[in-house]
Amino acid sequence: MKPLLLIDIDGPLNPYAALSRRRTPEGYTRHRMRPTGWTSGPALPVLLNHGHGRELLALAGRYELVWATTWKDEANEWVGPHLGLPALPFIDWPEMHGDAPEGTYWKTRYVVEYAAGRPFAWIDDEITERDRAWVAGRGVGENSLLRQIDPRVGLERADFDALAAWADGRAGGG
Repeated sequence: MKPLLLIDIDGPLNPYAALSRRRTPEGYTRHRMRPTGWTSGPALPVLLNHGHGRELLALAGRYELVWATTWKDEANEWVGPHLGLPALPFIDWPEMHGDAPEGTYWKTRYVVEYAAGRPFAWIDDEITERDRAWVAGRGVGENSLLRQIDPRVGLERADFDALAAWADGRAGGG
């Protein structure tokens, strides 16, 4: 069974912090979206690099791709098609933005629960050392890769290479 690749959108795929520069980063296209909950004001600006879809599809030979985003199932409607991705399963968070154990990010415990003992890599801009320590304390540290992505930059070549290396069992995935 392949490991899971748990994919956050805002930060890794949508480098939202780059929007403050008022310039679309090279390789990205600006889209306007209205997911559920975004009902007033202008549409949400979302930056997407269409090449990321090809990179993720290449990783699908090594991983089972899963959305790990607050967009939940709407990722398949609003983001996936722009990247050329098929509909992916998603984590249906029991609670969003709630309390989390030991100062971890609110998603962390749900990511571990979703993985249910399967090896997993998780890309998100909110991952910290506390999350890594908490996951390791659950006995899944060696079977997981928690990769923090800079929300000003998004996924880069080194991230895709590290994900491939980790899935292949080589060093360098950390």
